[in-house]
Amino acid sequence: MSDKFDVIVIGGGPAGYHAAIRAAQLGLKSAVVDAFIGKDGKAALGGTCLNVGCIPSKALLDSSKQFFNLSHNLPAHGISVENAKVDMTTFIGRKDKIVKQFTGGVDQLFKVNKIVSFFGKGKLLKGNEVEITGNDGKKQTISATNVILASGSVPIELPFAKFDGKNIIDNAGALDIDKVPKTLGVIGAGVIGLELGSVWNRLGAQVTILEALPDFLGTADADIAKVAQREFKKQGLDIKLGAKLGKAEVKKDGVHLVYTDKDGEQKLVVDKLLVAVGRRAYTDGLLADDTGVKLDDRGRIIVDEHCHTGVDGVWAVGDAVRGPMLAHKGFEEGMAVAEWIAGKAGHVNYDTIPWVIYTEPEIAWAGKTEKQLKDEGVPYKTGSFPFAAIGRAVAMNEAIGQVKMIAHAETDRILGVHMVGPGVSELIAECVVAMEFKGSSEDLARIVHAHPTLSEAVHEAALAVDKRAIHKGN
Repeated sequence: MSDKFDVIVIGGGPAGYHAAIRAAQLGLKSAVVDAFIGKDGKAALGGTCLNVGCIPSKALLDSSKQFFNLSHNLPAHGISVENAKVDMTTFIGRKDKIVKQFTGGVDQLFKVNKIVSFFGKGKLLKGNEVEITGNDGKKQTISATNVILASGSVPIELPFAKFDGKNIIDNAGALDIDKVPKTLGVIGAGVIGLELGSVWNRLGAQVTILEALPDFLGTADADIAKVAQREFKKQGLDIKLGAKLGKAEVKKDGVHLVYTDKDGEQKLVVDKLLVAVGRRAYTDGLLADDTGVKLDDRGRIIVDEHCHTGVDGVWAVGDAVRGPMLAHKGFEEGMAVAEWIAGKAGHVNYDTIPWVIYTEPEIAWAGKTEKQLKDEGVPYKTGSFPFAAIGRAVAMNEAIGQVKMIAHAETDRILGVHMVGPGVSELIAECVVAMEFKGSSEDLARIVHAHPTLSEAVHEAALAVDKRAIHKGN
């Protein structure tokens, strides 16, 4: 058996590597066990996020946006480009280079912080021991005072549309399509479906998105979702709501789909099918039977408000536990657990976690929606402001969307902020800070915002809560 560690983290994704680095910073002898294999066949830290999720998808979104701008946005600036083409080898290669840069960066951070890496599948045994099965099949056991389970999540596979890596693909497959398909079907109008559907739509694919639920982006504020849906339609994304897939069969001429909607059974043939119906906690084979760690009915590790499993010295964070499957949520949980282990005051405020969808326009929000507050019987007031009245947005030719702020009707405390428009993935941070410090809409209304900037939309929305926006009739 190897030397005993203070902390062993199973999983080298966002939650896991943040936990390990913070633990090492606090003087704890730390190790990480991770089984992810990169595109080049070598072990790669960073989990889904860095390898086949957050980072590579944003790289493709940015590249596809540049191409889309050539024909759709630059002419308005007096700039014209004829016969623009995409070299797919370079297009995908740029994404791969960025991924390698960041996974290599995590590896370097581990070396700097003297974190020991074990590559293989980790399994928690009784007594805080971890069995590691290497990619070569060899096994070894290490132990620690504390074990942090950060095993992440995997795509949900439909029984009648199983992934084959070529015709029916998951998010990883959609990042490596080597030729723009004429038609692409997407199952699920969530974050992954919208982002990756947007990538290939911008490059010329005819994209049809089938969403089983009757409402578009039901987790977002209804006003914001309505604007986003309208803009996606203008871009050519064909989003069919209340459309439930029943069958997907691969034939010579493509993937044949059978789905039902309000008008009955429908058929559709696409060149490729991306199944993006969500993700599930990846806890398969993670726990020996006698560890005492419990799973809920969705396969997630059961933890308390401090991410503790109830078993002495065993913690769990990230996608494998309750809460939103967001990388930044995992970041904070991982660091908080490391601090709790070291006897410090870790902190995660789940009420102010921002959500972002990196489409064009971007969508971002934090806090409660108007519907949630109405259902809870909380008195509230709202203020909205359009980017069409923001000078910087108009100058950028991206004057689409709005900022909506919701405050308590009596205390004026900000309860939620919802945005759709240019750069809102960055603008939401100001609102999260205000909410974290229990700020009011008046606080934001009285803060000087630079002119001309997109942030003025936040300022004006705050003013609009009390019907005193300057550049909008209240």
